[in-house]
Amino acid sequence: MKTKLFIALLVAVFGFALSTRGAEPTESTPAEATANAPIFTNYSDIKWTKILPDLGENSPEICILHVDPKTQATQLIIRTPKAIHIRKHWHTANESHAIILGTASFACEGGKRMEFGPGSFNYMPAKMVHEAWLPAGSLTFITVDGAWDINWVEGPPTSADLSRAY
Repeated sequence: MKTKLFIALLVAVFGFALSTRGAEPTESTPAEATANAPIFTNYSDIKWTKILPDLGENSPEICILHVDPKTQATQLIIRTPKAIHIRKHWHTANESHAIILGTASFACEGGKRMEFGPGSFNYMPAKMVHEAWLPAGSLTFITVDGAWDINWVEGPPTSADLSRAY
């Protein structure tokens, strides 16, 4: 299990390293970082923000790792302290998910639903309605071809979505 976790984290870190060209300095990057400099961030230094503050300690958390200053393409990571159903939503830009920890389930238009474990990947075209079921302790690396946004179809998750069976 430790070997699989290490490999999954290695894949995610390598993908992040490749995707961070053109970074602007941020709170978590050195001041000398410029648009043409690499960014190196340890997991322990990541600054997390609650996605759904109304859920308090149970809210999934997000960290925006990098935003390209020209295209607004975004790399981010999401972690879940509790199992949660992420209700139907869509994004303006194409979105890809890579599962680092946990086994998540994704569903999209047309009734297609798949379960993914560490190292798994999916791609959602722009404006495709989708939803997810994430277990407690999950970690998901996300890339977006443009600015990251979220457009809820039936409203954001509530505390009732924390108790939904995974």
